[in-house]
Amino acid sequence: MNSPHVNSPDPQLNRTRIRYLILVMIFIVTVFNYVDRATLSIAAPSMRAQLGFDAVTMGIAFSAFGWAYTMMQIPGGIVLDRYGSRKVLGASLIIWSALTFLQGYVDLFSSAIVVLFILRFLMGVAESPAFPANNRLTVMWFPRHERGLATAVFQSAQYFALAAFTPLMVVLLNQFGWQHVFFWTGGAGILIGLVWFKTVHEPRQDRRVNQAELDYIEAGGGLPGLGEEKTPFSWKRIKAVGANRMMVGIYLGQFCLTSISWFYLTWFPTYLVEAKGMTMLKVGLVAAIPPIAGCLGGVVGGAWSDWMLRKQFSLTAARKLPIICGLLLSSCILLANYTREIEWVILIISVAFFAKGVGNLGWCIVGDVSPKEAMGVSGALFNFFGNIASIVTPIAIGVMVNQLGSFEVALSYVAAMGILGAFAYLFIVGPLKRLDLGDFQDPPQVARSSQSDPLPGNR
Repeated sequence: MNSPHVNSPDPQLNRTRIRYLILVMIFIVTVFNYVDRATLSIAAPSMRAQLGFDAVTMGIAFSAFGWAYTMMQIPGGIVLDRYGSRKVLGASLIIWSALTFLQGYVDLFSSAIVVLFILRFLMGVAESPAFPANNRLTVMWFPRHERGLATAVFQSAQYFALAAFTPLMVVLLNQFGWQHVFFWTGGAGILIGLVWFKTVHEPRQDRRVNQAELDYIEAGGGLPGLGEEKTPFSWKRIKAVGANRMMVGIYLGQFCLTSISWFYLTWFPTYLVEAKGMTMLKVGLVAAIPPIAGCLGGVVGGAWSDWMLRKQFSLTAARKLPIICGLLLSSCILLANYTREIEWVILIISVAFFAKGVGNLGWCIVGDVSPKEAMGVSGALFNFFGNIASIVTPIAIGVMVNQLGSFEVALSYVAAMGILGAFAYLFIVGPLKRLDLGDFQDPPQVARSSQSDPLPGNR
């Protein structure tokens, strides 16, 4: 078959690096994915005061996104496998940003909580394909021995988003009112969506990439041709993936890790104001510190995992060790219950989020083990089970705070999630292998696993 890409006589010297441009764009889009999710947590204390929301009502509003985001994972994965990451993620970005913008007008309605819930719910629908699309793009653009760091980079965008934009959103809130938090972040996301369509393409459709880079990606276990052959949708494939013991353990681990994330994305600013007596302006300054630690932890975890692969550790050891260590250390967040010194509280939570960042390699594992013919659906299942936490965590913490008048039990719950997640990877997941669904025909048959294609020299 003739290739539209130019063959390079010296692959090492002339190989293009377009995959890094794609990674930059994935990072930027993921930053705004999390900025838009976090807008409500920043606006919440002011909205509660102005609109009269109690803790349970606020918890329900926080959870609206999670209900839709979770329910739409499998449909989103099906759409992703059908239309590809570029189209689906670009359209999603523009839609969820427009919905964020509209949240600035909820105070104009007599039933503000209903309008807010609906907009957050629709925003969850729009964002549902985002992380499966990120994962699919990194599998297409990166060889396996670079994928740990690439995944860590886009995963770290969530921490960078909170670190860089929390102070800016607090300034907008204090200077112009909580409505402008939604106006500015939503408007910026729409503009970035237009840039996405101009910049991002899938590997074999990108005229800037040469054959040497494509060969390098494919030789290292990447899948640059993923999606060229459309696989018909099949419930049997979903059942085969979802019933596999390895995947069940990965799902449980991601639920636990996502629970920690959603404490920060929803209740953390309110925790600092109500439990530790901080002003909202001070929250804007110090709340950026734990995400910076989480971003550093993500880079450390990804680099650590890729280094182990290059040193010929097994895929299982290279991926699971950082995750288990990170999840166990993240449970140190419980120590924040035993001090009222703000410096110590921020230090403890920063260590916990650094550790969570180190362990944030779940999407990398999904790329390593998902069936090639169902990459989008497999990622959607992973995100579906993980993001049940986006429903459970905001409401559970709201009930704990409302019933007990304290955040201490809430922090104990978050710490327990770290320990449970480590347990799942230690005792349920087992060896990491790419699922092969090629022989899966009959409903009673269990999906068999075959060892992932090894890196050159890797055992």
